[in-house]
This record gives sequence, structure tokens and C-alpha cells, in this order.
Amino acid sequence: NTNWTDVERLAFWINAYNAFTIKLIIAHYPVSSIKDIKTGIPFINSVWDIDFFKIGGKEMDLNEIEHSILRMEFNEPRIHFAIVCASKSCPKLRNEAYTAQNIEVQLDEQAVDFINSEKNFLGGEEIKLSLIFSWFKKDFTKDRTLKEFLKLYAKGSVNEKAKIKYLEYDWSLNGK
Repeated sequence: NTNWTDVERLAFWINAYNAFTIKLIIAHYPVSSIKDIKTGIPFINSVWDIDFFKIGGKEMDLNEIEHSILRMEFNEPRIHFAIVCASKSCPKLRNEAYTAQNIEVQLDEQAVDFINSEKNFLGGEEIKLSLIFSWFKKDFTKDRTLKEFLKLYAKGSVNEKAKIKYLEYDWSLNGK
């Protein structure tokens, strides 16, 4: 809708991504991982390229929402803690929809929850991070370093001199 504010649009697209991810898993259940859902040309097309829903009469896929809309139209790195892939290493799905009125608080809560979860280890001489921080590093470092971004949401300290390593991503279905 062209009359929507940016925060209304942001909430809509995050909710759409999450709802269609869940719909995709349910439609193919039982699966061990979202990556088990195959279509198209192997090694070229992925589950995120499946056109299986329409928005505004337009065929769409999850990649389009994430990369062409959320990442391109909004300067909002916290989306990576809000959109989910139904995998153990991905952020938790909220038990409520994102709303324009609450999205700032919701995104901050998601960032704090994910960054301080067992999916990242911030203490010590070596920082071990989710691959999300590697895959989308440009989104987190547009106007700061990655460590500066982490400090915004970390409950503990972040060692400026620590080396960053990335953890293996667990694509198995989270089931919770």
C-alpha cells in the first residue's frame, strides 16, 4: 500500500516473510530442514527462490522479500534477528506479530535476545558469532564496526581486541 508509513511497511514485510516461511515448512512437513525443500535447478535454485505466494497479485518468493525489499528498501540490520528460517541457528520466532506501534521495541528485543543467546559467544579473547554476521556483514557495518554493533545489544562487554570467528550454522528444523 502506497499510503503506509515506512514502519508499517517494515512490519508488514517481516510478518509476511515469517508467515510464508512457516507456510512453506507446513506444506512440506515432515522435513528435517528448510533446505530439504527442493525445486528448480539444483545448486542454482534454493527453497528461498520458490514462487509459492502472491502479494498484491504478484508472484513472490522469500528471497525477494528479504533481499529486494527488506534489505534494499530499509536501512535496518535488526531485520536479521526478526525474520526466521525455521532452523536451530536462526533467531527465535516471536509469539506476536510485528506492529508499526511496537516495532522499535520488538526489533531491539530481538537483537538483544539473539546476540546474547547460545548462538553467539562474546566473551574472552575470541568472539564466536553466528554466520548471519558474516553473510550480512555489510548490513551491520554501514556506519560502524561489527564489534560496535554488537556492543549496542550485548549484555556483557565485547573485547575490542578479540578475534572474530564464525560458528557452523545448524540448518536442522528448530521444532520449537
